Amino acid sequence: MTDLASRLSRAPRPFDSDMAAEARAACGWADPAVAELIAGTAGCSPFLAGLIGREGDWLEAACADPEAAVAAELAAMKGKDAATLGPQLRRAKRRVALIAALADLGGAWPLEEVTGSLTRLADAALQAGLEALLAPEIARGKLPGMGEDDIESGAGMALFAMGKMGAFELNYSSDIDLICLYDETRYEGTDQHEARSVLVRVTRKLAGLIGDITGEGYVFRTDLRLRPDAAVTPVCLSMGAAEQYYESVGRTWERAAWIKARPCAGDLSAGADFVETLRPFVWRRHLDFHAIRDAHDMRLKIRDHKGLGGALSLPGHDMKLGRGGIREIEFFTQTRQLISGGRDPSLRVRGTVEGLERLAQAGWIEAETAEALTHHYRAHREIEHRVQMIGDQQTHMLPSNEEGFARLAAFMDRDLAELKDELTERLETVHALTEDFFAPGHAAAETPDFGQEVTARWPGYPALRSGRAVEIFDRLRPEILKSLSEAARPEEALAQFDAFLAGLPAGVQLFSLFEANPQLTRLIIDICATAPGLAQYLSRNAGVLDAVIGGGFFEDWPGTDALRADLAARLARQPDHEARLGAARIWAKELHFRIGVHHLRGLIDAARAGTEYAELAEAAVAALVPAVIDEMARRHGPPPGRGLSVLGMGSLGAGRLGSSSDLDLIVIYDAAGVEASDGPRPLAARAWYARFTQSLITALSAPMPDGKLYEVDMRLRPSGRQGPVATALPAFRAYQRDEAWTWEHLALTRARVVAGEPGLGDEIEDFRRALITEKSTGETVLADLASMRARLAEARPGGAGWETRDGPGRLQDVELFAQSLALRAGSPERAVAAQIAAGREAGLIDEEEAAVLSETADLLRRVQCVARLLTGGEPLPEAPAEGGVRLLLRESGCDSLDDLRRALDAAARRAEEVIDRALAGHRAGEAK
Repeated sequence: MTDLASRLSRAPRPFDSDMAAEARAACGWADPAVAELIAGTAGCSPFLAGLIGREGDWLEAACADPEAAVAAELAAMKGKDAATLGPQLRRAKRRVALIAALADLGGAWPLEEVTGSLTRLADAALQAGLEALLAPEIARGKLPGMGEDDIESGAGMALFAMGKMGAFELNYSSDIDLICLYDETRYEGTDQHEARSVLVRVTRKLAGLIGDITGEGYVFRTDLRLRPDAAVTPVCLSMGAAEQYYESVGRTWERAAWIKARPCAGDLSAGADFVETLRPFVWRRHLDFHAIRDAHDMRLKIRDHKGLGGALSLPGHDMKLGRGGIREIEFFTQTRQLISGGRDPSLRVRGTVEGLERLAQAGWIEAETAEALTHHYRAHREIEHRVQMIGDQQTHMLPSNEEGFARLAAFMDRDLAELKDELTERLETVHALTEDFFAPGHAAAETPDFGQEVTARWPGYPALRSGRAVEIFDRLRPEILKSLSEAARPEEALAQFDAFLAGLPAGVQLFSLFEANPQLTRLIIDICATAPGLAQYLSRNAGVLDAVIGGGFFEDWPGTDALRADLAARLARQPDHEARLGAARIWAKELHFRIGVHHLRGLIDAARAGTEYAELAEAAVAALVPAVIDEMARRHGPPPGRGLSVLGMGSLGAGRLGSSSDLDLIVIYDAAGVEASDGPRPLAARAWYARFTQSLITALSAPMPDGKLYEVDMRLRPSGRQGPVATALPAFRAYQRDEAWTWEHLALTRARVVAGEPGLGDEIEDFRRALITEKSTGETVLADLASMRARLAEARPGGAGWETRDGPGRLQDVELFAQSLALRAGSPERAVAAQIAAGREAGLIDEEEAAVLSETADLLRRVQCVARLLTGGEPLPEAPAEGGVRLLLRESGCDSLDDLRRALDAAARRAEEVIDRALAGHRAGEAK
């Protein structure tokens, strides 16, 4: 690094000319720029003037290389005993404080270097002090099992820097907040009690060594009150006890405190492990908007306790805790991190400036807000340092008189009036930027006088049983009821909102989310007024609303490859298999909800929604298959032989699912002659793949705290329920060629490999295509189809109106016929429209018939997709909600519900006629 003189860009203006002249005279070695800086500094700060006089000889060398001078002072602390270390530490504090002040005042160091130097000094002082105090205890055998090698690692004790020290943001006259814990697993049995008493004693001595004021001064005032339950716990307690405390009664302010925490001395490895242990406590899995209210309450308590409420007045204003001060920026940043950091790991940083930058990068706050708060934060910290440098006082107060302000203006080489105007503007701007986040203004709304019989039930619902939930909901209630009353059918909308509210297991988090994001309340009302099924889904899975404000919710669909990669990355971050299954459920439910909202809002149509539901399911299966394989491999070794492939059948294979569809799957494996797996508990190849299949079904369908992903149907496998759950490739080939029924060949026309070994998947697909070509000459396809239709008509006759699946000419009928066309044409196509087109190209039906079948299938699919979205899979009511009616008409192009019913019946009749003609023609040909 270069010398200080070459980096100077500013200097204070002497307030006391006599003190300035005295300091300049004492530093005759200094060049003009450094001399001006020293004179201005001493002329504004009696404290720094004293340090300049006391450390003048050292200062000459320090100005030649400030960074090296700081490093030398920190290094000199190592290896000292407690008696000699105290003076050494205090000398280091004086010298680092002096050179940091000059580099700061002269513009040579940015804020981060100033606060970083002070923080590194604190780290080094604590480490040196801990070693000096532990050494004699270990030498006397007071810490059982510990030797000289354990001194540097703190004998299992870790010191955690909290607050500004944890974030390398110590201010000029800062105290340091510490939590001292020890790893109780380092001590056996009764040794732990003896160790605890020694470590408590060491902690107290360390606080005195660092914080006591002597003739040499002090190092840092030390505060140990951030530890768990400080009023009744010792100053050093076990990590196990601390963990138990945070898991059981830890509060929001403690979560915020641990955002900045880091192990700074002692056993850094154990400290890092403890920080990781607290990760679920600090970083909640769902967006945590309840933290806003807790943080706001904390702010109000601080204001009341310190008497800092009311309008802004500069004299005596607290730059840290007062209106528009440093703490408001820190609270804003940390609370935003708490809200979103469980979901977005990129936000888990300690520094305030870095936190604002990350929040903006991830889209959680506006870039302009982050830039403005960063600018004001730096300016606030500069003012804070100047008021502290004047007398080395742990103060954040602006001067209370004109003389004090004149000194401050000189210290900053600023015009007094301009400085006051700028300070006022900055403080008010910060207040405006942060206050609305913590306490958003809600215009008083008059509660509409309707639905009183329904709303009278609300206090008894689970979501409204806590006082805090009621308090928040009461603020939301007028706007909710107002929006419901403005729906096309208010009573319907209220009834659906009532069902949504009744289904919520708890309310505080969700209501806090609504209060902080009014657009979500409007979305809920829209859903309740339009899609009761989606509202019911929401009441069971309210966490999916996180995704709406998590960024990217209304962007274009990413596609299968991106979905697979995203889920695989999320699963890789989880600590165990159960956590991976939970993460997959959260991920899939959020995207499932997103598809429904996009469809509801008209951003996509039913055909696109069907494709996205299918791509979501495929990505979930594709990501979970390797996760299940890994879990199987951990217990029984990797898959024996070539591995496996998972086939999607039915609608999944065809690439178009509904919002409540289950998944038809087949697992095919190739053991390739390998008899058993090679692992801790080997399994025969057949047993390995059977157990894998059961584990995959569990991974997809088992109820967990976050629900289930999909219902899974394996009945399309060879021999159905009687066959093994996983099928060997040779057996699959032999069965399909020699034993399979026509309906199984029809099902195979829609089969598609969705997961597993790519090479094996390609081989299965080649076989599928070859088999379809081979079976295309079969003479019994239409006869078997006619027999199947007759059995289906008897079992599920279907009906008219809203029925889309069952009955002549309805979806199942058309899809089966389309499969028969693909099989007879020897076509590998899977989608209904493509299979119909293949039949037309092969001359099995004419162009008009193909158009009838395709248009019927498309209309029925659209109505079915909307109906499932509206009802969650239940039958569509005769009179859907008004919003649902609009959606049905939008998708169908009809003008009224009566027109749509007639269109469905007419389309089904036309499709039935086409299928009946084809089957009749076949029978006539057979008769000849």
